[in-house]
Order: sequence, then C-alpha cells, then structure tokens
Amino acid sequence: MASKSTDKAAVPAAKKAAKKPSTASSKKTTKPAAALGKRMASVHADRVFSTLHIAVQGRIATITLNRPERLNAINDEMPGEIRQAVELANADDRVHVIVLRGAGDAFCAGYDLKHYAEGDPTNVITQPMPWDPMIDYKFMKRNTEDFMSLWRSYKPTIARVHGYAAAGGSDIASCCDFIVMEDKARIGYMPVRVWGCPSPAMWVYRLGAMRAKRMMLTGDLIDGKQAFEWGLATEVAPLAKLDAVVQQLAERMAGVPKNQLMMNKLVINQAIDAMGLEQTQMFANVFDGITRHSPEGLWFKRYAQTYGFPAAVEWRDSGRPLPEPGPGDFGDAFMDPPTPDARSVWSRDVSGKRAAKPPKKEKSKTKSKEKAIEKTKRKATKGA
Repeated sequence: MASKSTDKAAVPAAKKAAKKPSTASSKKTTKPAAALGKRMASVHADRVFSTLHIAVQGRIATITLNRPERLNAINDEMPGEIRQAVELANADDRVHVIVLRGAGDAFCAGYDLKHYAEGDPTNVITQPMPWDPMIDYKFMKRNTEDFMSLWRSYKPTIARVHGYAAAGGSDIASCCDFIVMEDKARIGYMPVRVWGCPSPAMWVYRLGAMRAKRMMLTGDLIDGKQAFEWGLATEVAPLAKLDAVVQQLAERMAGVPKNQLMMNKLVINQAIDAMGLEQTQMFANVFDGITRHSPEGLWFKRYAQTYGFPAAVEWRDSGRPLPEPGPGDFGDAFMDPPTPDARSVWSRDVSGKRAAKPPKKEKSKTKSKEKAIEKTKRKATKGA
C-alpha cells in the first residue's frame, strides 16, 4: 500500500504533466496549413507532350497546339494530351484561366485525314467488315471526353481561333467556354457531308436548333464576323488585335477568386447537362462511327486512298451530288479519276498556307533558357 506522502507528491506532478502539452502535439497544432493545389513546372510539362506545350504567366495558363506543319491537325496523341494539359492547369494553384491557341497559321485544321482516311490501310479508323460499332464508339468517345475536359475544367477556357477551326478543330473550339475569333478565320464541320458527325455535338447548345441545322446539314464554314453575329464567338477582332482581345477577357476573369469561377461555371454547366448533353453525345459518337462504315463512308475512304485526300474533299465540298451506293455496293461506278490538281477551296487555301512558309514549332521560353544555361556551362568547362 502506497504512503499518503507519496500520493500527495504524485498529484501535483500529474497536474503539471496534464497542463504541459507534448512536443509532438504542440508541433501538430502549430504547423501551417498546406498550400492548396499544386504548382506546375512547365519545363517538365514541355518534355511530356509531343503535340502541344503549356506555360503559365501570372494567373493565365496558355496551351498551344504545336503541329504547325500540319496546321495543328489532330493525331492519335493530341486529344489525350489536351486533357492532360487541362488537368495540369486545373491542379496549378496559380492558374485562374486557361487559353487554348494554335501555333503557326491555324488554330486546328481538324483530324489529320491524310493519315486517317488516305493513310489507314490497316483499317484502324474504318474497320474491316463486319465492323463492331462499340469498338469504334470507345475510340471516339475517349476523344470526345478528352476534348470535353475543356468544358468540364473548373477554370474558364478560351479558344483563341485564327486561320481555321475546321472539322475536329471546331470540336475542340466548341468545347471551350469562350471562342474569340479572328474576323477572317473560318469555323465549321465539313465532314457532315460525308464521313463524319461531330462527336461532342455542341452546335445545338451553342447556336440553337435552326442555326445548328444550318451548319450540320450543309457542312459550310462561317467566318469570325458571322460567328460573332450568331453568338458562337464571344469576341471578334483582326488578327493583329486578336491577342489583346483574348488577354483582356482572360485578365478580367483572372481577377475573380477560383472558387467563384468554379461555382458559377458548374451552375451553368449543369443546366446544359440537364438538357441532355450526355445522351446527345452518345448518339453523335455512335452515328460518327456509322458515317465511316456506311456505303457512302466506305466509298469516300476508298476514293481518298486511290486519288488522295485533296481530291476526295474537293468532291465532298463542291456541292456536286455525292454517291449513294446501296448495301453491298463499294461504289465502283463512282471511281472515275478526278481532274488534275483537284482540291476544295478550303484544301487549296490550307495547302497554300503550308507552302508559303515552312512553319516552325514554337519553343517555350523555359527550353530556351535551359539551352542557354547548358551552353554557358560548356564554355565554363572549356575555360577551366
């Protein structure tokens, strides 16, 4: 049995111990809160991407599609890289606004159909018969979801459109929150005439039913002025002033707290979702596959492989009646050679842009700095 004197001595000691917090707990309570978000080092991001690069200046992230030699045409890697770049910008706590632009002479000239239509001998895009619609659906729906990362981004997205946002390029632009266009730029989805259906299906949500039908049932391109008049473009400007107009809009939003931008964008997006966007895109992606495997689609691909993509799009866009072979008919009656140098007005224009001056891929400032530092190191080593 313990003595009373021992008990009395233990009580004050116990009280003292209770009052004095442990070193571990005191450190835990005084530790500063972790910074929200992650900071993106664009120098590392540049090394990851093959079709674009991303840079942050102030509160604005700029994603640049970087295949100027093909007018930034979409290849297998670009859709996924767009999503990754958007995710990087969303994870970067500095960024409030995302601007998407194209290097060289165009925003994006669409899917690289010289590769997909003319150069697809193994039928990756058009399957051998009998075809599996769900294999095609998975491929196109993945691309659609990649483009829609711009729409679902928690931070506002602006498409800076110059030159062309044609076919798949209009898919990318229409998935951004805002489209700011050069007055002479052209936007539209020509493959609705044959071999295509725009898989994000944003036209009806951006233009309303009548004007969406005007675009999707003709395949016509409209310029920046008309896009502005129709409400498709938020702003329009001559090319020399385009960057300033984009910057003004981006900076105006960049001053708003990120949580305010996110909440108000989510409110608007859910209203579009409630109008049936997901169901519309499901139909569009299924139908896009059908357009490439229908008798007309198979004929178009065969014509492109035989005579070249420029000749095929010349017929597609000319307004001349397109062949309608029946089931089991591969369109042999419609395989007469085209006229020499057959190209659509659009194809002639973009090929002229490519021939006028060989475009160079844009280099980020971070890469230039790295090379300068490396050069200085080499000089210092030689001097030593």
